[in-house]
Amino acid sequence: MSAPLTSFAQRSTPHALALFRIVIGLLFACHGASSLFGVLGGAMGQGGTVPTGSWPGWYAAVIQLAGGLLVMLGLGTRAAAFISSGSMAYAYFSTHQGSALWPIQNGGEPSAMYCWAFLLLACTGPGAWALDRVFFSDRRADAAPAAQREPSTA
Repeated sequence: MSAPLTSFAQRSTPHALALFRIVIGLLFACHGASSLFGVLGGAMGQGGTVPTGSWPGWYAAVIQLAGGLLVMLGLGTRAAAFISSGSMAYAYFSTHQGSALWPIQNGGEPSAMYCWAFLLLACTGPGAWALDRVFFSDRRADAAPAAQREPSTA
């Protein structure tokens, strides 16, 4: 790769990651809103809602709405993405895996894709344009130099 292309890739990575985070979070929040409030087609496309407190549907919808919004905004991204990833792994193995081996066969593609997308965000962080950077950048910036200045006495 040429130097200008490498430089462009390095500069654009945080912004591409932020766009990915925003889109994934928005789509996930839409699933939760659909199940909880019957908007956007409702639960299972019927315009209905998941009964309050029902296991696991209602709890999954709450995780989808809250986790999706947090990820979309970039607030607590790693934790929200990790919990969202786990909920989608649970959904895949408890709902889809029993009927067929492959996601294309058992209808579990959305669960598998969300699981891996959120795991990626949990590992990489929010990228650019995250509220975490606005609210917590001073604390992180102050903590890093302090840790580097103090020598360890082992």
